Amino acid sequence: MGHRERLLAGARVCLYERGYTRTTARDIVAASDTNLASIGYHFGSKEALLTAALVQAFEEWGVEIDRVLRDGTQPDLMDRLESMWTGLVESFGSHRPLWVAGIEAFALAEHLPVLREQLAESYTRARPALAAFVIQSGGENVTEETRKAIGSFLLALMIGLTVQRLLDPEAAPSGKELAAALRLIIGAVHDTAGD
Repeated sequence: MGHRERLLAGARVCLYERGYTRTTARDIVAASDTNLASIGYHFGSKEALLTAALVQAFEEWGVEIDRVLRDGTQPDLMDRLESMWTGLVESFGSHRPLWVAGIEAFALAEHLPVLREQLAESYTRARPALAAFVIQSGGENVTEETRKAIGSFLLALMIGLTVQRLLDPEAAPSGKELAAALRLIIGAVHDTAGD
């Protein structure tokens, strides 16, 4: 494993142990058994390295969520959504430090354009997969704008659920509770539209 890969691995360890904001360049060097000059040579800055490590970690977490999405073969959309949200909630057990680092990074993205661009790009890649999960068949007439809106809606729910799980895991809803709530909301919309 070369310096670049070791730096990424070390940065990931630091993200899980210390978070995004509390990780120093020296922490990464110690965790990767490299040197400070390697960070500048391979990534340009500590922030660029941490961002690359964070995006890599989220992509690996995304593979787990993709598995949940692929396993969501129930014909009923609400059952599939419940399955997705349940899988997301279960992933918090092993990935809580990643989400803490991610929330820190979201706050820093306003002042670090490269971080903001990379996080936005990861959202851009996630939206179509989430939309496809909802529009499994018969979606030939669904516009790209609507697909993007569906993906964005599900991302917003995922991030909101994440924040709730981080702040108050006992009070945060389960996948089953979210599905039940969405069923009630849809029912209320139908009732209102019928008036």
